[in-house]
Amino acid sequence: MIRMSKLTDYGIVLLTYFANHPEGSEYSARQLAAETHLPLPMVGKILKLLAREGLLVSHRGASGGYRLARTPEKISVAEAIAAMEGPIAVMECIDAPGMCMHEGRCCVRGNWHKINATVVKALQGISLVDMTRPLVENFVPLGRLQSGPSPSSLTSVP
Repeated sequence: MIRMSKLTDYGIVLLTYFANHPEGSEYSARQLAAETHLPLPMVGKILKLLAREGLLVSHRGASGGYRLARTPEKISVAEAIAAMEGPIAVMECIDAPGMCMHEGRCCVRGNWHKINATVVKALQGISLVDMTRPLVENFVPLGRLQSGPSPSSLTSVP
């Protein structure tokens, strides 16, 4: 199963919070924790990491806080995930070549690279601004993909 950590999920929640407010707005860790209902220690940890990775700018002092380093249109979900998790790789051999003893004769490795590139490209195409908008499209939960026609498509409509 491909799954991001809670830390990454919360990181995207925090970045989206910034994107949903006027550009250049600064918030303290305490304010963000209160507004997003996330634990303050976790918020502090995430903010420091996002600042270290260049997605946020921090200002120290009594009136200090954090703000986005760039406009939300220019920060992709792929960047946010990579900042929190490291390089996006659906399989270990993509990010860490040489870790698998079957790598040299693996018949699907090239296809995993193609899949990984497709996932990365899709995530690069979604900005923080996109994350602030409600989802209006119908989607299929990945855990419920079916190989044949869906049960609802088999029913006749008079």
